[in-house]
Amino acid sequence: MASPHSGCSSPSSFRLQSDSVQRWLDDLRHMTEVECMCVLQAKPLGVDEEELLVSSGGAWPARSNLQTLLRRALVVSTELGRMFSRVEKGRWQRTHSTSIRANCHLRSLLQHYTAGRSVPQELLQYEKILLEKSQELTSITERCVQSEDQSFLKSSRESIHQILTELSQDFSTMIDLALANEIRVLVEQVESSSQPETVEGAISSLLSLTQDGPQLCSIIAQEGAVVALFKLCRQDQFKELYAPALRTVASICCVEEGVLQLDKVDGLLCLADLLTDDHSPEAVKAEAAAVVAQLTSPHHSSTAHLLSFIESMNDIVTALISLCSSASCGEVFLLAAAALANITFLDSLACEILLQSNAVQILIQASRDRTRVDTPYSKDQVVTILANLSVLEQCSQEVLQEQGVERLLSFLGERPSSSSPSEGAACERVQQKAAVTLARLSRDHDFAQNAIKLNAVPRLIELCRSPTERNNSDSVLVACLAALRRLAAVSPESLELSDHQQLIAPRLVDSFLLCSNMEESFV
Repeated sequence: MASPHSGCSSPSSFRLQSDSVQRWLDDLRHMTEVECMCVLQAKPLGVDEEELLVSSGGAWPARSNLQTLLRRALVVSTELGRMFSRVEKGRWQRTHSTSIRANCHLRSLLQHYTAGRSVPQELLQYEKILLEKSQELTSITERCVQSEDQSFLKSSRESIHQILTELSQDFSTMIDLALANEIRVLVEQVESSSQPETVEGAISSLLSLTQDGPQLCSIIAQEGAVVALFKLCRQDQFKELYAPALRTVASICCVEEGVLQLDKVDGLLCLADLLTDDHSPEAVKAEAAAVVAQLTSPHHSSTAHLLSFIESMNDIVTALISLCSSASCGEVFLLAAAALANITFLDSLACEILLQSNAVQILIQASRDRTRVDTPYSKDQVVTILANLSVLEQCSQEVLQEQGVERLLSFLGERPSSSSPSEGAACERVQQKAAVTLARLSRDHDFAQNAIKLNAVPRLIELCRSPTERNNSDSVLVACLAALRRLAAVSPESLELSDHQQLIAPRLVDSFLLCSNMEESFV
């Protein structure tokens, strides 16, 4: 009788064993990776006992839970996305391996999240549904690996696609519920804790979460964070936390739900009080200005909250221009000026209030102060306000008195200092709005003469003819053509005949087409 170790296996037997072992090794590799991850994430590496004791009663556990949940959710979502792609390509072995991996990650996430804590019943229901669908997906993909029946594979592809779609939707809903559950803990800490350290930690966690996109901001707003934060800003015992609380509110109010919550709690009245309070620190006023800038941002589709804003407009506008005047740094000035720039688009009353508050003088003087206005973004806000003020007749004389024409001409020369697309776009806006302001103020004969005397015409011609001078911007070209035509009407002799024939005499659209097709200046 031959020894069990002697002789050779048949080729078919060897191939069968090899295939089975290879499949087992492939699956095992993914499963053991998940298990290792579970063990590592279950242990707080690098955290000493004292730190754990300090944070155990505060917001840090909730923050850690949220970060872990988001990280694990991203892993599961990535695997489900890969499955969609591999099913479409008919790569059944890889599809099955991915389904096993997704199943393991999903089970790990659910086990980690639900262990040792009170979980809402709705979440538990979704947990059961997700596990069932994930297991069903693994079973179907395994059958697809073993089958060569094309009709079966075709019908299975449709079934897998359907299950994957439902699984992805249910998983997204479950994660939203879990996030809301954790955020609710943070909001309750802001509302009910009497310990400043705990409240500060909760606010810090909420602010960190707002940086993860509008979806989380919506959940945070729906859980009442804006209401809780404004209640805190009315309590003297938490004065040191006003600034971070307002910073968090500004981030939440990038979504409509946040704005609606602010309106319900009369947040604008609170902002007006903080801005007009002489005892409020500059940091608090700056953060309040940031909230105002967010509320008045043109990207919001809802305008219902602006009705209550009109009631407090005088106080808010006056306080913001005062903040521009006293700002100790560029960041504070930028926040106040951005709020004012948005407000001047809302109502002409704001422009009248600004003129009465010496806004032209304050803004032009600030634009000469590199401590306050040191970036194209700040200059963009300054020239936006001036452009909107320029619709009022008395503005031209005030700009003349402050030697503002020179500042507008300097804005026409704004160039980016780096290759940053956002900086380049800001420079284009500065040039465009400076040209618009020149055109509007040149209705006044004295202003137009002063602009011509200061060589505004040659600079405008250069911007029209040289694409590089205007950062290749068509909007700057249109604004410069309009300003040039306004000045030419006052003093035709300030232009050469060729400039007049090409830039003034034709229709505006013809001059635009001529200049927009120029590769470089031929002046």
